Amino acid sequence: MTIPEYLELERTSDMKHEYFAGTIYAIVGGSVQHNLITGNTYASLHAQLRKRNCNVFPSDMRVKAVQTGLYTYPDITVVCGQRQFEDEREDTLVNPIVIIEVLSPSTESYGRGKTFQNYRTMLLLREYILIAQDDYRVEHYARQSDNTWVLSEVVDLHDRVELTSIQCVLALADIYEKVEIAADDDNNIPDQND
Repeated sequence: MTIPEYLELERTSDMKHEYFAGTIYAIVGGSVQHNLITGNTYASLHAQLRKRNCNVFPSDMRVKAVQTGLYTYPDITVVCGQRQFEDEREDTLVNPIVIIEVLSPSTESYGRGKTFQNYRTMLLLREYILIAQDDYRVEHYARQSDNTWVLSEVVDLHDRVELTSIQCVLALADIYEKVEIAADDDNNIPDQND
């Protein structure tokens, strides 16, 4: 499938699809945890950026990695300053500064692997956030001045993630508000001495 064929299909389809190298991939709906985490994170960023020259977009905003041709729908996208789109339809953003993905067990390796590999080619992208939905864990990748990426990870509900490129803070307690995380079976193994 060519890019024009993909865009024609996508603009009339009831479903969302990612596109890469001539192939489309259907995007399935999220779980309760996924939707709560995404909504909480979006609400926090929206509140912090309301009076600033930045926009926060939910997963309906398509993003294109221009250098590689990946079209995708991140869970949350932030752009500051002038929004740049692929064409006059203004439905494909090409200049995000922050991208946030809420991971599921089935998308975790894809989010860390091929997706991030494509996102790293986006020269204006400064921060990439991966949020787990089966554990209290946020991975924060930040682009450095030498174009390398540095990972920091927070796993405590009292911790916060600082998004320096947009001068915002995400508190894990806010991200995971009303989200039920199942206890890890490995942590519930009885002590041998009991």
